[in-house]
Amino acid sequence: MNIEKRKKIFSLLKKNTPNPSTELQYNSPFELLIAVILSAQATDISVNKATIHLFKIANTAEKISSLSIKKIESLIKNIGLFRTKAKNILKTSKIINQKYSGKVPKDRESLENLPGVGRKTANVILNTIFKEPVIAVDTHIFRLSNRIKLAPGKTPLEVELKLTKLIPNEFLVDAHHLLILHGRYICKAQRPGCDNCVIEKFCEYKNKLVIN
Repeated sequence: MNIEKRKKIFSLLKKNTPNPSTELQYNSPFELLIAVILSAQATDISVNKATIHLFKIANTAEKISSLSIKKIESLIKNIGLFRTKAKNILKTSKIINQKYSGKVPKDRESLENLPGVGRKTANVILNTIFKEPVIAVDTHIFRLSNRIKLAPGKTPLEVELKLTKLIPNEFLVDAHHLLILHGRYICKAQRPGCDNCVIEKFCEYKNKLVIN
């Protein structure tokens, strides 16, 4: 896929969604960090249902640090792997409270050293909160990048590195959310909504179907 086609794709995605953002509900960088940790192998909808109760009781590193593990589990039990996630958010909250004075760190190394935070979670925080030009490759972005031949790759890291290199600079900060939203609502796994797709005429997947 050449650079002109990539520019047209992102121009259309941006025009269709001028202010792309996460669908996780949060009011602070710390709340988003906890929500993203909880979102592993879970939908944003299920996470929002849990955090609305959790954040009413404790929405800072200090407050979550004071909760018992059983209390945290009871508040997030609708989410898959809730026991492991409860341990991670408790440990992470204590580290942020003690080491970073309650503030979410701004660098990748510090973020990835937090329990429950891997490269993808760190990228979400770096992009959404700190506006870094990085991309967190989830299942939607991985599928979309391979399907339309935007940045094909065998692993999320390979796709991430290709996207970061190939996406025009003016779209890099928004690219993460533009691609997630398009993959989540239009270019779905089982039934891609090609008839409602704003980038249909530039899509190599659709063009291949037509040719075949």
